[in-house]
Amino acid sequence: MITSQRLLQGFLIFGIVYSILLLTGNDAITWYLKPFLLPLLFYAVVKSDSFETKKWLLSALFFSWVGDCILLFADKGELYFIFGLIAFLIAHILFIRLFFRQKSEKNHLKNPLFWIGFIGIIIYLKSMLSLLIPTLGDLKVPVSFYAMTISIMLIIALKGAFNWENNSKYIVLLGAFFFVTSDSILAIDKFHSPIPLASFWIMLTYLIAQFSITYGILKLNQKK
Repeated sequence: MITSQRLLQGFLIFGIVYSILLLTGNDAITWYLKPFLLPLLFYAVVKSDSFETKKWLLSALFFSWVGDCILLFADKGELYFIFGLIAFLIAHILFIRLFFRQKSEKNHLKNPLFWIGFIGIIIYLKSMLSLLIPTLGDLKVPVSFYAMTISIMLIIALKGAFNWENNSKYIVLLGAFFFVTSDSILAIDKFHSPIPLASFWIMLTYLIAQFSITYGILKLNQKK
């Protein structure tokens, strides 16, 4: 019987192979493999023990997978990019809901490190928008809204790093950070200036993000 742990290990191996293929320029192969990545994480969550926020994690992974599939056709027209953006926007809103619903043990407002991190995220958001807005054209509003949403997602994960009860909270925060990193690389490469090996860096940080959030949430909710 395939266990949740085995599926997580399978995702790691598959992700490494996929990243190597991207790095070595095998784009034709990775195009066909991409839709099979997140189902491993999704099924790992399905096979895990029941917990209160399981449906939110599954929903976020599902919409991330929808976004993955739509963005495969982004070079066919801007409409595909917009629909992919919407799918990931929904995924991030679900991640925010997922993080909000985790059991809290402490008050983050009393820790000055939280506020330092909070200010850092706001500076990131303002810097990214200042960099991108001049080149966004008709996409100013949707991309700006998306940037604000992923920043909120990172803030809520940061809040969780001070509130949640075991060290898996740092893995979730790492995942949120890598998600923002992946989206930032994609946005700069698409709207500002080309980044060398952009596809590799976008997918590497994205796969780390999805694995870290999934693994961290499963560990946070593991029955003692």
